[in-house]
Amino acid sequence: MVNSLSLGFERWKRWRVRSTNRRIFAAIVSIGGFTMLVKLAAVAKQLVIAGRFGTSDALDAFLIAFLAPSFAINVAAGSFSAALIPTFIEVREREGQDAAQRLFSSVMVLSIFLILAISAVLAGFSPTIIRIIGSGFSPEKQALTRSLFFIALPLLIISGLAAIWASILNAQERFALAAIAPVMTPAAAVVAILFLGRVWGIYALAVGTVGGGLFEAALLGRGLKRQGFHLFPKWHGLNPAVKQVARQYAPMAAGALLMSGTEVIDQSMAAMLGPGSVSALSYGNKVVSLVIGVGSLSLSTAIFPHFSRMVAANDWTGVRATVKTYARLIVLIAVPMTLLLVYLSPPIVAVLFERGAFTAGDAHLVGRVQALYLLQAPFYFLGIMGVRLLSALKKNHILMGISAVNLLANIVGNYIFMHFLGLSGISLSTSVVYFISLILIYLSLKSRLKTGS
Repeated sequence: MVNSLSLGFERWKRWRVRSTNRRIFAAIVSIGGFTMLVKLAAVAKQLVIAGRFGTSDALDAFLIAFLAPSFAINVAAGSFSAALIPTFIEVREREGQDAAQRLFSSVMVLSIFLILAISAVLAGFSPTIIRIIGSGFSPEKQALTRSLFFIALPLLIISGLAAIWASILNAQERFALAAIAPVMTPAAAVVAILFLGRVWGIYALAVGTVGGGLFEAALLGRGLKRQGFHLFPKWHGLNPAVKQVARQYAPMAAGALLMSGTEVIDQSMAAMLGPGSVSALSYGNKVVSLVIGVGSLSLSTAIFPHFSRMVAANDWTGVRATVKTYARLIVLIAVPMTLLLVYLSPPIVAVLFERGAFTAGDAHLVGRVQALYLLQAPFYFLGIMGVRLLSALKKNHILMGISAVNLLANIVGNYIFMHFLGLSGISLSTSVVYFISLILIYLSLKSRLKTGS
């Protein structure tokens, strides 16, 4: 049995190194498997949360409290990662590992200063921020949101560093650890709710979430050290590589600010629709996040380093072949999967969440929200591949423009569809936004794929 497994593994290794597309596929399988475990842990966390908190005011307060820090993490740390990887790979290939380490250390310094500055701004303006995004909350509910908000703030620096460390591991094609490390956050949250939930209430979820972020960062940092990287940030000067990262970061951050703003707008508008609406919208996105998260994270993480390497080598034939191959594969898999999940949406919600404080009426509402969220899946998968290619081409200013259009379309779509469909109109608007985004991304790429620029 052991010999058969060893032989199968050796054949798999020989098969995957024969072409770039096979290496990408092998990485997708590896990342997808670990990401599925992480997403299943997140679903388990939601089951525990649903049983403990249902669609209560306390959960609404938690979601709004963690919204601004999560938004800042996506904008600041996520943008640094996307801006860093193409330049990191280019420097490593042309100048060696020592030069890549210096770039990594300098970017760490910049990211820490930026995240600390954002944290200070969020802390100083927290009353105004909570008043705006929780505009439909009662004074007591806003007071609870403020206290949870300050528990959430440390996540900025913790998750910011974790995101950068994970991106470097991915650039080194060490995908497994970066994919499995996020399991620590939902696992810690579940433990905290089960053991502290009766005494601490919603604060147990908040503390567990922050503690899980710490465990995740520690795991990634240890893995990066084993790859020979020094984690202590050190400034090596504003050299051309750092300047290039900074130039790519500015439009990437602006685009992320606009695109992440759609989630803030969605939850803020849901807060206007009455108690439990924010929670119902969040529950409606959980299964969708599982499906899209596994597929898109696996694809984008695996394909980004290869796109960056091919662009650095001017291998435009390889780029075009990869785009065509994976676009066909996405359509063949995502379209029938989406239709099946939309049809099964009501029973899925009932089986997963309908227990304890989560009622049949909650399940009916969440089922409709989830079905309309699911429609985005094929557009999201195709779009994320285009986004990674534009980043590899260092055309992040295009993504900034597309994000601005998406934000405007999201606001207009929310107002229109909420008028006819209520809360579920927000989820339909999101799916329409990703369809518009896909069209804009591929119109931007069409000429560049032909000319190779």
